[in-house]
Amino acid sequence: MDETVVGMLARNAEHAADAGAQFDDLQDAQFPEAVTVCCSDSRVLQDEMWGNDEPGSVFTVSNIGNRIVQRTEAGEVVSGDVLYPIAHTGTEVAVVVGHTGCGAVTATFQALTEGVDEPPGIEYCLDTLRPHLRSGVDTLPEGLSTAESVNHLVEYNVDRQVECLRGSDDVPEAVTVVGVVYDFQDVYGGQRGEIHVINVDGETEVERLREGHPEIAERFDRQWEY
Repeated sequence: MDETVVGMLARNAEHAADAGAQFDDLQDAQFPEAVTVCCSDSRVLQDEMWGNDEPGSVFTVSNIGNRIVQRTEAGEVVSGDVLYPIAHTGTEVAVVVGHTGCGAVTATFQALTEGVDEPPGIEYCLDTLRPHLRSGVDTLPEGLSTAESVNHLVEYNVDRQVECLRGSDDVPEAVTVVGVVYDFQDVYGGQRGEIHVINVDGETEVERLREGHPEIAERFDRQWEY
């Protein structure tokens, strides 16, 4: 067996030795407090970023570009993997988690500006992101480097995904929708691995967010207020 798998199984044994009793009340049902939608990236540790090690607490969804939508014959809808906990487990908090230096946003930016050649599966993901980022690419401030442009668009993408969630008839108004960016590139000036809140139920103006949520005022920050 490949040594990587052997090592993974050894770490799982440690996990299982500690986790057994945590499943006592979860074997037949789950009632997570939040659903998080993160980008598929080995640097983005979905549970650890929240300090979570409790099964049943966070319903984690991961895909390229932290996308909310999927395409159907009826048009774009909220993806079933995101909607499931909202529709069936009583979850009333949804958090869209972008991250600095996002490869999916980078590739979509390149697709919109110079074109890319990707396998069909990846192209499908980029094609789903493309219409949501096009207007952001068109309105980027002048003089930005590629890296700066990407990190501006990371925020723009989170905003668009929050917008899709809030605009869906399938998502009750009682659901709180939050957009954040996970920073491991020293973009926001905090600690590496820190989460910066950029959007709460569609509000994106930092000062208003700080005034409205003084208990976490220091956690609000943005690179781009467009």
